[in-house]
Amino acid sequence: MIIDAHSHVHDPVHDHVALLDEAGVDRAVLFGTRPHPERATDLASLKRELGVLHETVAGGSSQGGYETAWRELDAAVAAHPDRFIGFGKVDLDRPPEGIDADVQRIVERGFRGVGELTPRPGEAARVEPVLRAAADHGGLPVYVHGFAPTTAGDLATLARLARRYPRVPLVISQLGGLNWLTAIELARETPNLYLELSTANIIFAVRLAIHEVPERTLFGSDAPYGDPVLARATVERVTRPGAIRDQVLGGTLARLLNL
Repeated sequence: MIIDAHSHVHDPVHDHVALLDEAGVDRAVLFGTRPHPERATDLASLKRELGVLHETVAGGSSQGGYETAWRELDAAVAAHPDRFIGFGKVDLDRPPEGIDADVQRIVERGFRGVGELTPRPGEAARVEPVLRAAADHGGLPVYVHGFAPTTAGDLATLARLARRYPRVPLVISQLGGLNWLTAIELARETPNLYLELSTANIIFAVRLAIHEVPERTLFGSDAPYGDPVLARATVERVTRPGAIRDQVLGGTLARLLNL
């Protein structure tokens, strides 16, 4: 089974399904989202959507946007339960009991994990209540945004937190962005830290990550920002046919999610 480990709700959803079909991808982890760059038709509209993205990854949120993203995610997963694996986001600005309620909401919907979390830069420690709640629910996987504005210090904080909750698979998205070397080093030292490989800046980073932690690297596209066809081709370019490639393209994630 080939699984895209990182994607966001598309508008319209059937365009996303067509991308998965083209890439030969069986299923995709799906996150809710406020920005929709795929809706953009020109530079001005793309800048508007990217403005929402920048606000989101900097830790900004609005309750209305949060609930809209949940509704879109619910609808997409309900329409294509055979293709999408729902992950629910948690509002890190809520008190611990509110975070517990968010994680309970994720479980009740039948979603398989938490993400993609976007703590403010320098505030990765705010993820800890989510990890605690995920551990209480049997070790739900948790994804955290890894590209800018996430810092190398944030990645180190996440690794420390992961070691406190060894039953929770903690996934760093986008291979840690510009801090990919730090992310690989931390993953080598942290048995429950996983690296999702989308939007890597250079192919050497993907090759090195798979070489160093082959059992904890995950093929992902970050669609619509990335493309499943190209993301799969990148993994296949740096691996040989066989067990390691199969793990990266979906075997490891299928095991984590009990698929």
